[in-house]
Amino acid sequence: MKTLILSAAAVALSAGMGMAESHAKTVRLGTEGAYAPFNFINDKGEVDGFERELGDELCKRAELTCEWVTNDWDSIIPNLVSGNYDVIIAGMSITDERDQVIDFTQNYTPPSNSAYMALSDDVDIMGGVVAAQTGTIQAAHVAETGATLVEFATPDETIAAVKNGEADAVMADLDYLKPFVEESAGEYTFVGDYVPLGGGVGMGLRESDGELRAKFDAAIQSMKDDGTLNPLIIKWFGEDAQTY
Repeated sequence: MKTLILSAAAVALSAGMGMAESHAKTVRLGTEGAYAPFNFINDKGEVDGFERELGDELCKRAELTCEWVTNDWDSIIPNLVSGNYDVIIAGMSITDERDQVIDFTQNYTPPSNSAYMALSDDVDIMGGVVAAQTGTIQAAHVAETGATLVEFATPDETIAAVKNGEADAVMADLDYLKPFVEESAGEYTFVGDYVPLGGGVGMGLRESDGELRAKFDAAIQSMKDDGTLNPLIIKWFGEDAQTY
């Protein structure tokens, strides 16, 4: 009987270890789902975009099973730290301020430009009212200029603020604003010069998850090395996108 109990315990322990190993390989990827072409929700209600395709490939290369989770931008870092998911992959630029709270992989898009978009090219972007999404590098930049910053929780709201007259212009990633300008038949226009901000876009992880960060770092580097990352960037951001 004693031997049987010990054997059963050993089996249970072994099963538990197997479950733990399985759980350790299931990684929850947190994204916003509202920042095309980086990430958005498609007509099927699924996460789509550049980061969906990239994230799935990175998980495959790192031999990880991944699940996608959506989260509002303004709480995306706190909910990572709280353990609601394991990785942020949401068009998040690498900055020194964020790096004090979480860790980042190497970037998977090079540093790119931000831009101002308005309904008229004579808008005063240095002294007027400029909309930006809360918690972004663009909001921080506008706050340091002479403009009046108005912040919104979602990128769609920043566009709406310009359209309905709440703001004179919006500042965001050039790649996000470009489709609005190109598809507006002249309604929207870029104003002023492009502004280089941030250190490129990377995956954000808890500081305690160094092993997981190393796996994704290696996967990103492998895509750079074998030449598969640049075509993916061009697919989603166009022929004139910044590549490696």
